[in-house]
Amino acid sequence: MNAIRVHEYGGSSELRYESVERPEPAGDELLVRVRGAGVNPVDAVARRGRLNYQLPWIPGWDLSGTVAAVGESVTDFEVGDSIYGLTRFPAAGSTYAEYATVPATDIDTKPEVLDHIAAAAVPMVALTAWQALFDRGGLQEDDRVLIHAAAGGVGHIAVQLANHRGATVIGTASGYNREFLTELGVDQFLDYEETPFEEAIDEPVDLVVDAVSGETYARSLSVLREGGTIATLLDSPSDEQTDVHGVESRRVAVEANGKTLSEITSLIEDGAVVPTVSAVYPLSDATAAHEDIEGQHARGKLVLEPDGGTDE
Repeated sequence: MNAIRVHEYGGSSELRYESVERPEPAGDELLVRVRGAGVNPVDAVARRGRLNYQLPWIPGWDLSGTVAAVGESVTDFEVGDSIYGLTRFPAAGSTYAEYATVPATDIDTKPEVLDHIAAAAVPMVALTAWQALFDRGGLQEDDRVLIHAAAGGVGHIAVQLANHRGATVIGTASGYNREFLTELGVDQFLDYEETPFEEAIDEPVDLVVDAVSGETYARSLSVLREGGTIATLLDSPSDEQTDVHGVESRRVAVEANGKTLSEITSLIEDGAVVPTVSAVYPLSDATAAHEDIEGQHARGKLVLEPDGGTDE
């Protein structure tokens, strides 16, 4: 089979398209014919050596595809099923390939309303958004939530999940994304290029979902109500900063979870969550996809497509 491998950590040019041996599933795993592999910012972080995998290493954690073989202890899936999921994170997922093995507990049946490309865009960002909003953030109906980078991969799913929960949603993004986010359900759109968000928010929020970090993290503490929460995807919580403002900071480290993904699948089937794919690249052109993701302004998600298309 063909796959992308990294032999040395570094820039996007280290992504090599090569012929490698097809993996075999363990007893609790599936072998999946990959039809789409989602590209996430953490993929580039890992490529630069931050997670220190044994080399050579196949990147990627998101996938959608069809089951090609099942391990002897797998009972919930069979050959030919269309599935999707986030696999093994933060261990190596190896989804930038024509075939990948995945633990059966990490996946769910692909939503019928999505093709494999759109489905591959969902798992990591949707699970991250869910865990930030609900598991770590405790978002409830009628709460007010501020979502930074609301047009990005995690952000645009978080907007839809929060809207479906019945929260008031405030989203920051560039002015280019105003119409896009309004259609997704943002109640208040803030163009970060025009006005500092802390000056535009006239009532404290219950939760901040921060995918930007740095200065944005520090400024976000001032718009939280006393006892509110900031769920940060990048920064480690700072007790010193949060104590001053009387708020809580919680780090979100996404975990693969087939049960939660099943809840997200239901929302997708009902039309409450719709993923946006901004660009599709051939698997062989993963370098260009990484250059795009490192531009940091992609709307929605980028997806790699292995040879063979999305019809199976």
